Amino acid sequence: MIEKMLTVKNRAGIHARPAAIIAQTANKFESEISIGREDGLVNAKSIMGVITMAAGYNTTLKMIVEGSDESEAASAIEALFESKFEEE
Repeated sequence: MIEKMLTVKNRAGIHARPAAIIAQTANKFESEISIGREDGLVNAKSIMGVITMAAGYNTTLKMIVEGSDESEAASAIEALFESKFEEE
């Protein structure tokens, strides 16, 4: 299991487009990927789940990845956050 803290760095936060990118990326992997705040995690493979987090700019989220390809999955999701979802 891999657990990482991620920060939303794009000014618009996680809206429909970043949520879709997160879900599309997560669905490429076998591992279970959960993301969210301390009070609740959502399935990163669900666009609607990711949108419901309502994560704005500078929000810190917890990511938990568990499975056979967890290292690659965690790196891919982390790279999305680092690149600001290619919005800026």
